[in-house]
Amino acid sequence: MPLIPLVRLLFGLLSLAVLAAAAYLLVTWGRGEIVLDVDEIPRRVREDWRLWTGLGLLAWSALGKWIVVPLLARPDVEPTRAVRGDGVMTAGHDGASLYVERQGPKDAPVLVLTHGWGLDSTIWTYAKRDLSRFRVLTWDLPGLGRSRLGGPLSMETLAENLKAVVALAGGRPVVLVGHSIGGMTIQTLARDHPELFAREIAGVVLINTTFVNPLRTMILSPLMLTLRAPVLEPMMHLARWLQPLVWLGAWQGYLSGSAHIANRLGFGRFVTRSQLEHNTLLATRNPPGVLGRGNLAMFRWTAETALPALTVPTLVIGGDRDIVTKLEASRHIANVAPGARLTVVEGVNHMGFLERADLYNGAIAAFVDGLNLSAPVRTETPATSAA
Repeated sequence: MPLIPLVRLLFGLLSLAVLAAAAYLLVTWGRGEIVLDVDEIPRRVREDWRLWTGLGLLAWSALGKWIVVPLLARPDVEPTRAVRGDGVMTAGHDGASLYVERQGPKDAPVLVLTHGWGLDSTIWTYAKRDLSRFRVLTWDLPGLGRSRLGGPLSMETLAENLKAVVALAGGRPVVLVGHSIGGMTIQTLARDHPELFAREIAGVVLINTTFVNPLRTMILSPLMLTLRAPVLEPMMHLARWLQPLVWLGAWQGYLSGSAHIANRLGFGRFVTRSQLEHNTLLATRNPPGVLGRGNLAMFRWTAETALPALTVPTLVIGGDRDIVTKLEASRHIANVAPGARLTVVEGVNHMGFLERADLYNGAIAAFVDGLNLSAPVRTETPATSAA
């Protein structure tokens, strides 16, 4: 989503400025200044404040996150880390190569988890633990994590790649779970392939997502819409054209802790240190050019016509402090989609599924348990089939 990347970019530029200031102070200290003493003998004079200030700024640039993160988040009880299990590469749409992990009993109900933009499938650490009695498929969106993008990036191509992942279930009923752009991808799939929702998709869980260009359902929406053409879209194109420089700034912001400050905006009061670190690491190591292309794709997207196609039981989960996809968006989806109902989690922001993994994953498990996955998938009378 464009709000936090914009703040992260600004903080990254600030971090580069701090690094440049450190370099300037250290170079000018080393060069010193030639002055004449009382005997008119030239001597090199160095100002020690330049040395110590330069070293301090350099240390902050390289090690600042170790100070910043403990100030921004609470200690961990159950840390999350960007670790992977056993995965496979599978062919996706338009030449894409998709990284997919499968875990859980092979005869259990199948869940396909689609992460948000700028992240990868490692973000589902808590979900894979809490939903381990199900057959869970997690995958990296094209261009992120280990997946590779084959052609143009659009919401339609993301949906086609999700369709390829669904095919790995072998025709068994599937429950689709999507966070943020993952939820938008599911809605696009429903719009473009409604036949899947009459045949293979047994249920849908939409987590902290929207139904339209996210600039319209985030905080400061009028300002962001005004900035779209003159600022945001050029910025996304520059991220692609100047990717090495932008990536350097991103990593500098990560080391200094400024990227963690920016990503803290997506969390509520429950965030822990490992959650903030995990989220920031993924947002930093994914290619800025791909991230920019994904944001441009979201700017051009709407799923207003897709919501009526969500006739299967649908659970919409929203956080009441979400600034990226405000709760009003979740309410709209739940009101318009025929088979939908809304669950609101209090005190959480856009990354609420990490902050309160117990509540989110508990709601998902209860929802899946309420589906009759042993019966053929049907779309008739969806309101009575939802649990």
